[in-house]
Amino acid sequence: MGEAILSDIFTNVLIPATAVVGIAFALLQWVLVSKVRLSPAEADAEGTGKNGYSEYLIDEEEGLNDHNVVVKCAEIQRAISEDALIRATAGASSFLFTEYQYVGIFMAIFAILIFLFLGSVEGFSTKSQPCTYSKDKTCKPALANAIFSTLSFLLGGITSVVSGFLGMKIATYANARTTLEARKGVGKAFITAFRSGAVMGFLLAANGLLILFISINLFKLYYGDDWEGLFEAITGYGLGGSSMALFGRVGGGIYTKAADVGADLVGKVERNIPEDDPRNPAVIADNVGDNVGDIAGMGSDLFGSYAESSCAALVVASISSFGINHDLTAMLYPLLISSMGIIVCLITTLFATDFFEIKAVKEIEPSLKRQLIISTILMTFGIAIVSWVALPSTFTIFNFGVQKSVKNWELFFCVAIGLWAGLVIGFITEYYTSNAYSPVQDVADSCRTGAATNVIFGLALGYKSVIIPIFAIAVSIFVSFSLAAMYGIAVAALGMLSTIATGLAIDAYGPISDNAGGIAEMAGMSHRIRERTDALDAAGNTTAAIGKGFAIGSAALVSLALFGAFVSRAEISTVDVLTPKVFIGLLVGAMLPYWFSAMTMKSVGSAALKMVEEVRRQFNTIPGLMEGTARPDYTNCVKISTDASIKEMIPPGALVMLTPLVVGTLFGVETLSGVLAGSLVSGVQIAISASNTGGAWDNAKKYIEAGASEHARLLGPKGSDPHKAAVIGDTIGDPLKDTSGPSLNILIKLMAVESLVFAPFFATHGGLLFKLF
Repeated sequence: MGEAILSDIFTNVLIPATAVVGIAFALLQWVLVSKVRLSPAEADAEGTGKNGYSEYLIDEEEGLNDHNVVVKCAEIQRAISEDALIRATAGASSFLFTEYQYVGIFMAIFAILIFLFLGSVEGFSTKSQPCTYSKDKTCKPALANAIFSTLSFLLGGITSVVSGFLGMKIATYANARTTLEARKGVGKAFITAFRSGAVMGFLLAANGLLILFISINLFKLYYGDDWEGLFEAITGYGLGGSSMALFGRVGGGIYTKAADVGADLVGKVERNIPEDDPRNPAVIADNVGDNVGDIAGMGSDLFGSYAESSCAALVVASISSFGINHDLTAMLYPLLISSMGIIVCLITTLFATDFFEIKAVKEIEPSLKRQLIISTILMTFGIAIVSWVALPSTFTIFNFGVQKSVKNWELFFCVAIGLWAGLVIGFITEYYTSNAYSPVQDVADSCRTGAATNVIFGLALGYKSVIIPIFAIAVSIFVSFSLAAMYGIAVAALGMLSTIATGLAIDAYGPISDNAGGIAEMAGMSHRIRERTDALDAAGNTTAAIGKGFAIGSAALVSLALFGAFVSRAEISTVDVLTPKVFIGLLVGAMLPYWFSAMTMKSVGSAALKMVEEVRRQFNTIPGLMEGTARPDYTNCVKISTDASIKEMIPPGALVMLTPLVVGTLFGVETLSGVLAGSLVSGVQIAISASNTGGAWDNAKKYIEAGASEHARLLGPKGSDPHKAAVIGDTIGDPLKDTSGPSLNILIKLMAVESLVFAPFFATHGGLLFKLF
């Protein structure tokens, strides 16, 4: 079969070295962003330098006093950051720390469940047992699998939490700096926002890779040649990552959308004041929400996808020729792909920050799209190099009980098709959510006849936008499975996520720009500055939708790969949909995304109802609030969002986490396989539709507000009836695109990885009800 060109020693050096380079690059971007000063005294003490970083912070413009504006921006930034990270003045605990306290309790309870369920497979025996796939060999005891799976679960959970927290810190650090740079020009503001997003992207990608690599090597000290048991235990890492991501996405999504809906309905529709007007009591909570939902939640989500795709590939590889022959370099092929991705994304980032300078508003979105194209092209060559040096010319891949012969160029095509399918999904998402194209413009035009037609057009757009992404996913699955069975699907998912550092940078750029616009409005900056931040934000809305498309597409592939690994581990020879056990699982599984979406949307509605009542109360009872002479009670609105999100995130989270345990224990592995297949098929469709519908409604509103074309000016200005109809559509879409839609991709992959982790228990003791009758 041949040997890989790359030696095991070099592989063990290359992977951590690349991760360290990624972390160093992230810190460099942080240093460059920090040169934008928030203190007038610091700014005045500096000389002039390249890119305006050492210039005076702002030039005198339209009669505004430099120092007053800088101080005001710093105060607002501190309010957003502190309400997000420490205790608010009214005694409401910070959202993240409060959420992490609840999540910490959950982690401890679930870790105990993992240990008890997996340890009981062999009655907590410490004796070696026959290997699952090679009965003539002995493997480590089930108790060891229980202990190490529990450890890797905790490690994945902690890494996910840290990823979200770091993203939050970076975003709240950069928002006011982006606002201040907007006074010098849209180019400098863009660079500041993008560099800040890159900090998060590279830290998350590099940390995830480094911790996974270290975990494998530490676990190997105990497992030795038992690679089957080693990589089965490592799957807990993906479970921990996605468990935390679920609570981060759901809790953060409820928080941000409760504040957003309350601020929009009362402020923009009833009181006819701007979106981020400081008179609106919900405005600080809205800005805090952008960070806890779109930054912390999204960071944890994509980390979970990366961890699960890596774990799915490693599990299948461990029972293929890579694991059987103890070929470490080929075994770590998924990690080498991620390492190449960090280098490619590093080069790609320079095109946005150093090689090309943005000089006009119209160049923002093309620059972000160029990032996706450049990273995809470069990564294609990177995949070819890694496949050539890290894989033997011919090898075998485990395929439901048999070994399938595969060539290294076939595996290259598997990764590459996942990579390019991601780009296709990204651009289709952009077409349906960007106001530069006809679908969103048609939605905006429908606002002429009121909110009802706007809602009808938006829903139709969302349903239609599912078609091409599903075909792209279907082609990826067919080609990758034909070439390399379930391992091909796992590495195709990894290919889609291989440029995760660039994807996260683009995704995080959006909420940072959104916050920057809010700060400009609250600081009383000129209309010209707000136009620049609005342009940055509009491009960010589209790129955020593209990021969600990537996350959903990769989740579908990851979930299918994990499903295949679960079926193999549970020793199911075939999954026959005509058998009652499987079919009832299909029906229930297909229903779960609807149940989950209903819970999350109702949670947003309940929290938003309290927020609307509080904002109305303040406008009606605080004298001088509308005139701008009195200060609103921001803290009470932050408390409403915090309390509601913490309370409401628990039922949807419990639904997802308990379903595999209940179904597997009571009904067995066949019914559970049906549940996984059903939830995957329906969850992907709903997630794409919900995300794109919400994104289209949002950008239809911004299309009318910007008035950049004759058609848009006919629909406007702000406060017109078509604009109010667009705001209502945007408000309906908020929970779809920022709560339910993004959370569904976690549902489908989390249930799959949880089933894989508990597969030994379900295979041995599952199906209690069917055994009784």
